[in-house]
Amino acid sequence: MSAELAVVYAALILEDDNVEITADKLQALVSAAGVEVEPIWFSLYAKALAGQDLKALLLNVGAPGAGPAVAAGGAAAAGGADAPAEEAKEEEKEESDDDMGFGLFD
Repeated sequence: MSAELAVVYAALILEDDNVEITADKLQALVSAAGVEVEPIWFSLYAKALAGQDLKALLLNVGAPGAGPAVAAGGAAAAGGADAPAEEAKEEEKEESDDDMGFGLFD
């Protein structure tokens, strides 16, 4: 098991028990598991996870952000009428290439 993974598992154990995540508690759990980890990792993870709700982070891992979806939806609604006309022009260009005798396997 990698050192980082051991510290992450220790943080998840602490969060599941509703215990504050500190470097000392992380180190105690990892050393009880018998995994050798450099001491710097405990303080890094403790500082990074301070004030964070790990349960909320885990539940929202695959959730998309609302910002880009709203902006894209608004742009599509505003320019929705122009889109079919542009597609028709592009199709005409493709057909004109076929009329000239150029093909994919010629």
